[in-house]
Amino acid sequence: MFVRSLQDIETTDHFVEWGSGTSHRLLTERDGMGFTVCHTVVRANSVSLLQYRNHLEACYCIAGEGEVEDMDGNVFPIRQGDIYVLDKHDRHYLRGGRDKDLVLVSVFNPPLKGTERHNLNDSSGSAY
Repeated sequence: MFVRSLQDIETTDHFVEWGSGTSHRLLTERDGMGFTVCHTVVRANSVSLLQYRNHLEACYCIAGEGEVEDMDGNVFPIRQGDIYVLDKHDRHYLRGGRDKDLVLVSVFNPPLKGTERHNLNDSSGSAY
C-alpha cells in the first residue's frame, strides 16, 4: 500500500502543465495497477481539441463546470457529480467553464507513463 498527495506530485515530472490547465498524474504505469488516475484542472474559458488514440478515458467532475463537445456538434455540460466517458477514443473539444475551472478525476486505461504532454497547436487535435 502507498499514499500519495497532490503536493507530492508537484515536485515531480508527473505534474504536467498541459496548455489549458494542469494534471497531477497520481497513479501511473510504473505503479503496476493497470490504469492511471489524474487530478485534472481545465482552466476557465479554455478550449482544447483532444483525442486519446492509445487510451480510453473516463472523467468524473469533482468541482467547477465546463463542457465536452463531440465531433457531431453535440455539447454536453459538465458539472460536479457528472462523468463523461471517451469509450471509442473519441475526438472532442474540452472547455473550461465561463467563470469557473473544471476539476476532474481522470482515469486512463491502459495507464499513462505520466509525463505525456499535449500539443494544442496540432490542428487535428492533441493526441497520445
